[in-house]
Amino acid sequence: MANTIAATDFFSHQDAARRKTSLLVVYYVLAVALIILGVYLAFAGMLVLGKSKSGKDVSAADLWNSKLFLGVTSVTALIVVAGSAYKIKQVSQGGEAVATMLGAKPIEPNSKDPDERKILNVVEEMAIASGTPVPRVFVMENEEGINAFAAGLSPSNAVVGVTRGCIHQLTRDELQGVIAHEFSHILNGDMRLNIKLMGVLHGILVIGLVGFWVFRSSLYSSGRSRSNRKDNNMPIVVLGLLVMIIGYVGVFFGKLIKSAVSRQREFLADASSVQFTRNPGGIAGALKKIGGFSKHSRLATKEAEEASHMFFANGLGSMFLNAMATHPPLEERIRRIDPHFDGEFEKSQAAPTRASQQPRAVVAGLAGMTAGFAIEPDEVVARVGAPSPQHMAYAAGLVAALPEAASESAREPFGARAVIYCLLLNKETEPRNAQLARLTKHADPAVLSETRRIMKAVESTVPEGRLPLADIALSTLKILSRNQYTAFRENVEYLVGADKSIDLFEYALQRMIGRRLAPLFEKTRPPSVIYHNLKPVLPKCAELISCLAYWGADDMPAAEAAFAKAMSRLEPGKSFTLMPNEQCGLKAFDQALDELVRASAGIKKKVVTACATCIGADGRVTVDEAELLRAVADSLDCPIPPFLA
Repeated sequence: MANTIAATDFFSHQDAARRKTSLLVVYYVLAVALIILGVYLAFAGMLVLGKSKSGKDVSAADLWNSKLFLGVTSVTALIVVAGSAYKIKQVSQGGEAVATMLGAKPIEPNSKDPDERKILNVVEEMAIASGTPVPRVFVMENEEGINAFAAGLSPSNAVVGVTRGCIHQLTRDELQGVIAHEFSHILNGDMRLNIKLMGVLHGILVIGLVGFWVFRSSLYSSGRSRSNRKDNNMPIVVLGLLVMIIGYVGVFFGKLIKSAVSRQREFLADASSVQFTRNPGGIAGALKKIGGFSKHSRLATKEAEEASHMFFANGLGSMFLNAMATHPPLEERIRRIDPHFDGEFEKSQAAPTRASQQPRAVVAGLAGMTAGFAIEPDEVVARVGAPSPQHMAYAAGLVAALPEAASESAREPFGARAVIYCLLLNKETEPRNAQLARLTKHADPAVLSETRRIMKAVESTVPEGRLPLADIALSTLKILSRNQYTAFRENVEYLVGADKSIDLFEYALQRMIGRRLAPLFEKTRPPSVIYHNLKPVLPKCAELISCLAYWGADDMPAAEAAFAKAMSRLEPGKSFTLMPNEQCGLKAFDQALDELVRASAGIKKKVVTACATCIGADGRVTVDEAELLRAVADSLDCPIPPFLA
């Protein structure tokens, strides 16, 4: 493996992505300004030319017309902004909207097709290993080239898409390398930037489309006028042509913007893929196969140009200017991973045999964490967004070790609801009977029947496998109807409160359901970053840490010690007061998280460090405490991989 592969830094990449978003705004304003200037000069030039033809004297000063400039600026800016707003609204519904726009179709979670099962397994393992929600997987059925994409505004609404050629041509190791590359884009905040790129550049494209419409309409009208021996519309034809040219010059600069923003991120995602899998042959093999395959990575969809920066490899064919390409050359990407690559691509025309499609052996066995374990806060934070090969092996073993009946049900809509219900059933007879009575009255009969069938299988799931099982189920539940979701959510709330108390697992699961499903069925707005300084959010940090201190301590002195140790990681040398226990309920905890998610990546890093310090203060972290910490980090969009013994 090349020794140039560097460790990822989740928080710095998040900040870098936001800085690039600001830079994108600057590029966008400059491009729009140039377009406005070009359109104005076209109109002013036509007016001056008209004066000249009428015999009037003209000079360079006649090119300036303040009223014309104001009108052109207003109309052009309105068209560009409206075009951008339309596209942003279209794609801001999340990854599924983008996948649908690209012509991709969702793969059913319970698919038995070998190719589809292969990609679903790889995506599940990668999500569990990285601590992110399991995304839905889409396939571009009619695309024979080898390509893939990740789309979404956050890990909670992300999707992974692949071409049919990708899952049919690549081996499992190669496919894992490609998916690890796409997960790097999910983890590093690239997806949100990609969607913003699509939106703003569409507004620039609209000017060219308007010019083309004016040109075509006036040309047709001019032809009819000539046939009727009337004055033609040639000046308008020329004006439309000029506006069209100016618009497409803007598109040219838009492509340069996409290239400037995208190319280095592809190198980073390649490096992250190798780091995640410790298998440089996987992603390098996929890139080599693209180079030798007759279809390469080309895309047939008409949306390929607009979304070219989102894909794993160049989907547009050769660029006449290398500066215009959104992806570095294949040879350069491969040599950064495999310095010994000789530049020769092996020709590949046919799909690999089914034998090479089988999953490679995975490491079985689970981390023995039931007795508790110690954590080092700085190591926990260093692992945010950076799963290791050990996490990949652990995730594969964990998925393989899930009870078969529960695992199969989690991938089917009726069964997925049953899995969640089973995970929430109380061990005590009286509250469990009340829970089952509720489901008998309010749950779908088929779901109730499945709940009873898989009850024992779900109960036999090891503690550290419960939330991953729930994650698989929640990915499946994204296809529920609104009415089904409402009934499901009401049943979950009853099951959680049936015993008049909420334990850490129930809270973590309920928080997951809200994060994964609520944005799909309820009116929610993605949080925007408004806190760039720690001071305004210190009170919310104190609330959050106070709750964790009480929940993880055996007595008051232990809670006070954990709180003081954690807060010292936030603000060294400053004293804080532990909140009264009666004020540290789930409502305060939720409100603190909802506010802290609006903080910058640098502040979130400090908060996650403090939370890990608090939970690990007594030197013994239980499975429930570990999952609560991961739920807190997930709520802050800072995914922590599973803890390994």
